[in-house]
Amino acid sequence: MENKTYEPCRPRKVAFLGLGVMGYEMAGHLRRAGHDVCVYNRTVGKAERWVREFGGSMAETPRQAVIDCDVVFACVGNDDDVRSIVLGEDGALAGMKPGAVFVDNTTDSAGLAREMSRLFAEHGLAFVDAPVSGGQAGAQKGVLTVMCGGDESVFNAVRDVIMAFSCAVTYLGPSGNGQLAKMCNQICIAGVVQGLAEAIAFGSNAGLDMKAVLKVIEKGAAGSWQMRERGSTMVDGKFDFGFAVDWMRKDLGIAMNEARINGSSLPLTALVDQFYGEVQQKGGSRWDTSSLIVRLPKQ
Repeated sequence: MENKTYEPCRPRKVAFLGLGVMGYEMAGHLRRAGHDVCVYNRTVGKAERWVREFGGSMAETPRQAVIDCDVVFACVGNDDDVRSIVLGEDGALAGMKPGAVFVDNTTDSAGLAREMSRLFAEHGLAFVDAPVSGGQAGAQKGVLTVMCGGDESVFNAVRDVIMAFSCAVTYLGPSGNGQLAKMCNQICIAGVVQGLAEAIAFGSNAGLDMKAVLKVIEKGAAGSWQMRERGSTMVDGKFDFGFAVDWMRKDLGIAMNEARINGSSLPLTALVDQFYGEVQQKGGSRWDTSSLIVRLPKQ
């Protein structure tokens, strides 16, 4: 991991629920920042490994993990996964102390965020939807971008804790707005990656040295994070750099469903989602999102 400078922050007792590719690293940064961290993961062995690596503690259920915690973080798969760790006699809601804050870093629906916000408020608790962008590399380096929705005073109370694994934490309005912003993020990525894939395939078929071409054009108007970080690996046909096609399709599905609700038209997003379906059919479900290029013919 590259060196990260942590902002001065009053140490808190926090829980982290979900130690996947993102959550494992995010929880580690919270520990490095000086917080007392208790983790929960469905696969117990991963929680045990996290404790061996970072210290802190682990619990067998979400309810046990959140006892006496000031802030509870979650980073799981989807709406149903969030409900599974929140609800029920072993869920987080049953164990959180009055005044505690639940920060959901999962990418899920805006409707779920609003539902959770109401539910937590009924129990004297606060909820912030706070999906992240930056992928596995951003989580490892602690430089994720976090888009937050909820009560602004609650956001202000937990922002310094969230900064442990972030480079930018932004308040965007009421509950659900963080998730809506993440949908915008994924819509943008879908179009950018498809354009990059087409450019690389086109240039390769024309006989160009595409690594040299990318090095030139990334400094101009065509430049993007995707081009800088994934362009050369796309040329090499390497697709093992984090955020998987399966998860991208999940996110695009959420965005397209929201578009149907608010009357938006997402023709390019729908098309790229279809293209990712073709990548899945080629066996690329766990390849990263730059694998769109595999469906394009190359001479």
